[in-house]
Amino acid sequence: MGLLTLGSPLSWSETKKYAEHIRKHGILQFIHLYNKLKDRKNDYLKWGDEVEYTLVHLDDEKKEARLLLRGHEILTELRRKEDESAENLVTLWRPEFAAYMVEGTPGRPYGGLISHFNMVEANMRARKEEVKALLGPNEHILCITAFPRIGCPLFTHPEALPDPHNSASRSLFYPDEAIYQGHPRFKTLARNIRERRGEKVAMNLPIFRDSKTPKPFVEDFSSLGDDGEAARASLPDHVYLDAMGFGMGCCCLQMTFQAQDITEARYLYDQLTPLTPIVLAMSAATPVFRGYLTDVDCRWSVISGSVDDRTREERGLEPLKNDRFVINKSRYDTIDSYLSECSAPFNDIPLVYDEELLQMLLDAGIDETLGRHMAHLFIRDPVVLYGEKVDIDDEEDSDHFENIQSTNWQNMRFKPPPPNSSIGWRIEFRPTEIQLTEFENAAFVVFVVLLTRVIATFKLNFLMPISQVDANLRTAQNRDAVLRERFHFRQDLISCDSPLQAQECCGGRPCEQEGAKVALMSIDEIVNGKAGEFAGLIPLINSYLGTIEADVDTHCSIRQYLKFISLRASGKLRTTARWIRDFVTQHPLYQQDSVVSSAINYDLVKLMVSGSGCIGNAVCRWPCRRATSTSPTSRTALAPRPSTRCRPRCWPTTLG
Repeated sequence: MGLLTLGSPLSWSETKKYAEHIRKHGILQFIHLYNKLKDRKNDYLKWGDEVEYTLVHLDDEKKEARLLLRGHEILTELRRKEDESAENLVTLWRPEFAAYMVEGTPGRPYGGLISHFNMVEANMRARKEEVKALLGPNEHILCITAFPRIGCPLFTHPEALPDPHNSASRSLFYPDEAIYQGHPRFKTLARNIRERRGEKVAMNLPIFRDSKTPKPFVEDFSSLGDDGEAARASLPDHVYLDAMGFGMGCCCLQMTFQAQDITEARYLYDQLTPLTPIVLAMSAATPVFRGYLTDVDCRWSVISGSVDDRTREERGLEPLKNDRFVINKSRYDTIDSYLSECSAPFNDIPLVYDEELLQMLLDAGIDETLGRHMAHLFIRDPVVLYGEKVDIDDEEDSDHFENIQSTNWQNMRFKPPPPNSSIGWRIEFRPTEIQLTEFENAAFVVFVVLLTRVIATFKLNFLMPISQVDANLRTAQNRDAVLRERFHFRQDLISCDSPLQAQECCGGRPCEQEGAKVALMSIDEIVNGKAGEFAGLIPLINSYLGTIEADVDTHCSIRQYLKFISLRASGKLRTTARWIRDFVTQHPLYQQDSVVSSAINYDLVKLMVSGSGCIGNAVCRWPCRRATSTSPTSRTALAPRPSTRCRPRCWPTTLG
């Protein structure tokens, strides 16, 4: 999670003194990187995934499921091999915000071989097995976005109590012990975000109204030590959350791609941005917070609010007096502008930026579109600063740039190469909610990676007004958005540079109209297509796959993953969020009052741990060897499609 620097973190009052210094030198560091590496070309495609895992403890006698606070201890063991030797590692491990989380990635990036798609699921499985080997009796590892009873009394193992008066978060619900203890960054973030904001963070999620849900639904927090702040911040008929841990304690699935050069990185950043709400809606997995069913399905608004360090002036609640800008969004939200110069006409949101920093960037030869993006990111203050890292060499270090870059947590991230590194220009795809099984997570990774290849090969154009991307991301969080909602989406995807094959698949001719033809479409229509109107993302991928050669096993794996995505988009296969809702509301102990009790939570987590009944297991598999190795099964790159075919035994007509 972001920049993990060794050192002594400063308090917010100390950090604030250096804010201007960090911003200016961060921009100088970016300018140096840009001028040194802007002409770097022909980097190989590399990509990888990051999976954030949750540790849980099950007490089968008491029928209780709690979050297991052993992240630091387990991570120390997981990283022992890496500390001894960085060669031939199958997995890599990093800390995350919470003491019950660990983050795992492949030991090395995947590349341009088609057979690498057949390694993803196997590597994810290997990661989970590594953690399992370090767990004790009744301890388990889960792929779950948010633990349903996070913030409920005694939700951790060992037990820890919130301290609303002296802790970093001042939370009524979330104890400091649940924050990762192995690095000072995480607790410092929680403290400094709260102190900069001038009050606790506050998130209010609409309660899911069932037949016996109180009307109005209002909570009394006085017995928890509330001094009146929670009573003022909470809303009727909403579930109130008050700590960074409710958001940054969620898990997700992220993907990073290395582009050929900076131009391709900016192009893919822009083209993937309109796809982020679509993937968020399909991966929805978070209907329960603090033991209540809510009327949203995703983590996004929670995590956005959990790191919202804007003051009342910056939120527009009071006239500007001590602060410089009114800022429309949290540090964690959707991007506000595309990066490529040709994408600039679609930047229809007024961009707040630091004019002095923009001028520095322009004077250094950086174009205005990229310059405005960076000057916009750097309206933020640093929220973690280490005393040993205030004065550094701007030509040899990028800590000040990464300080602010890495704490702008957005749906897409543009990542320059690190100093003195063989790593190239990268982008990060960040909206996806974690799924219960390795199969599902691998399916989303392969789907998004294939989309990057389709976009780059067919020269497609998904751009639309960025305000519509914002609207889509809000819509994506709604309950059952896959089934119930419609999304703005561009229909005319081919560009003037698109090859004939793309034109045939999409229909129409390139450059036949100006602007973008954007229509409201369902997720099913966007992903699977609508006859005579829109080709669909999966048909586009299939057209691309027709141009490349693949071994039989990899071909079969890809087809299974795409079939899963197709079924999820169509609604024939439930989202994780809907699966959880159905489990809760159909549980014999559920009282139709929106409450997910400790007993229901235990049964739910127990089922997740066992794997039986989970969503991925409902998918009918093809009879081919799939994802069995962490090494490539062939060295095949681009070539004609193979003649061998793999046929499914069956596809059930109704799933989930």
